Amino acid sequence: MSVFLRNCEFVMGGADLESLPPATLPEIAFAGRSNVGKSSLVNALTGRKTLAKASNTPGRTREINFFLLAESLMLVDLPGYGYAKAPKKDVARWTRLVKDYLAGRPNLRRVCLLIDSRHGIKDVDIEIMGMLDKAAVNYQIILTKTDKIKASELAQITEAAYAALKRHPAAHPQILVTSSEKKDGIEELRDELERFLS
Repeated sequence: MSVFLRNCEFVMGGADLESLPPATLPEIAFAGRSNVGKSSLVNALTGRKTLAKASNTPGRTREINFFLLAESLMLVDLPGYGYAKAPKKDVARWTRLVKDYLAGRPNLRRVCLLIDSRHGIKDVDIEIMGMLDKAAVNYQIILTKTDKIKASELAQITEAAYAALKRHPAAHPQILVTSSEKKDGIEELRDELERFLS
């Protein structure tokens, strides 16, 4: 049985770096634009429906949320960056918090950078990728919501994403294609992430 289907529980949400839990276990973070499907992906990976609060409203996740998996790995659901239905000063604060976490967390083993397959990589994603390159933080692009587009469109988006990766030294060379709704690619992502267990 996959470790992702073992016990997983919400630990805490932190609104600033000072309130985050001690950096003792390896962490895997889920980052991406608002409404890209971060919470839905965490739920699909862990076989839960409501572990992470998913919403159709961009900007619902306003803190860095930590989930303890099998007592040995921390899953980290980050607030979305970019557009959200919230005051600009709040969005700026979440975005700053995400950037500070991504650039300075010593036990961060992998960032899953989620890209909505209907839209592809945007300028704000390129900015985050550049920041991760600079901080030498390993990240992997995960295309989400692939059940919402045609196979031909998905092939084009995937090809464009691979082309973009060539300019980013910290990027993992493989892109994973997922649908939280249809569970496509979930098993492959579990296999990939289980390598970071302590």
